[in-house]
Amino acid sequence: MAPATAFEQVLDQSSRSDPYPLYGELRQEPVSRQEDGSYVVSTYREIVALLHDPRVSSDGRNLSYLPTSQPPPLDSAPGQDPPFIRRDPPEHDRLRRLVMSQFGPPQSPNKIDGMRPQMEEIISSLVDGIADRTQADIVEDIAHPFPVLVICRLLGVPREDESRFRGWADAAVEGFGPGAGDQAERERKRTEAMASLRQYLGGLAEERRARPADDLISGLVTYEGPDGRLTPEDVEGTASLLLIAGHETTVNLISNGVLTLLRHPQILERLKREPDLVIKTVEELLRYEPPVHFPVLRAALDDITIGDTTIPKGAPIVLALAAGSRDPACIPHPEQFDPDRESNEHLGFGGGIHYCFGAPLARLETQLALTEIFSRLENPRLLADPPPYRPSSALRGPSHLSVAFDRVLPRAATR
Repeated sequence: MAPATAFEQVLDQSSRSDPYPLYGELRQEPVSRQEDGSYVVSTYREIVALLHDPRVSSDGRNLSYLPTSQPPPLDSAPGQDPPFIRRDPPEHDRLRRLVMSQFGPPQSPNKIDGMRPQMEEIISSLVDGIADRTQADIVEDIAHPFPVLVICRLLGVPREDESRFRGWADAAVEGFGPGAGDQAERERKRTEAMASLRQYLGGLAEERRARPADDLISGLVTYEGPDGRLTPEDVEGTASLLLIAGHETTVNLISNGVLTLLRHPQILERLKREPDLVIKTVEELLRYEPPVHFPVLRAALDDITIGDTTIPKGAPIVLALAAGSRDPACIPHPEQFDPDRESNEHLGFGGGIHYCFGAPLARLETQLALTEIFSRLENPRLLADPPPYRPSSALRGPSHLSVAFDRVLPRAATR
């Protein structure tokens, strides 16, 4: 049996705590063909070029075959058209404009920042919830519930239904990306969760059509502009995408942030003294410990030649974003965690026309969470390093992050 390639080792659960040396091996060859027929691209310049290349499709229906190492996309649902992030222009562009009309500028420029008071109250309440303890699981107690509560409020999900969303999100994410365990069982649970989620969101959308409220789903179902309007199926797909993809990536970004700062006590002390440093800290986290290591597969719409390698038409392409963000050919001292970088060109939110449209929300959530956690936990310290990690190698983050502390400071003490 041939030895495992560097990318095959990245996919193995045993490498989850530190895949970065393997990414270094991958970068020795900017494009590497795997045994399952996929082409892994791992260097910064080549990834950026492909993110902007119209010959690269995000629509899985353009794949000639699905490699064995890659399960269906996170947001796929049997019998349904893919959401707009997995479609190509011009349909992608039309649908993205319709969604962004409710999510950001120019039509809704204050949507995210206007939620800041709600977000601050949610994260403060979660930290209050561990005030009677001297030990907590940052993932379970804070990082996991925070984004799902925010997204539920954004969408307009009734509070009594919020707990159901967490179960759907867990099942959906555990089935995404190559990982350890029984992939068939993970995929079965993912499919069931996505079906239940879409059915629920479809019913909620119907209610909002009849009785619109001040929430995102109401906007999605009622807005009609120069690009027309979203179909009921597109509303379901977009809302599902926001919950699943937006939630899990932020969970990992917050958890990775807490872990990284506890590993870098000098930077943590600076953050306590200089609260505004959190903005640059989150940007560096997106480069240094990103929540997304490689997004859903791309497909070559034509033969694409990179260096000495030609990716044939229809072949699956894996963009190893996390490897590109640590490419020493483009990023000085990439293995150092340095929030003061003069130029921080990272791939934490992808790039090109598919640049993460939820980036402003994820940034703000993480800034608020790190600020609240480290301003209120006195003398925090890791109880396990490295922590256990989730099965997925594509969406990488701890499954648990046990932290001890002397006490939780009351809110008044931090004002």
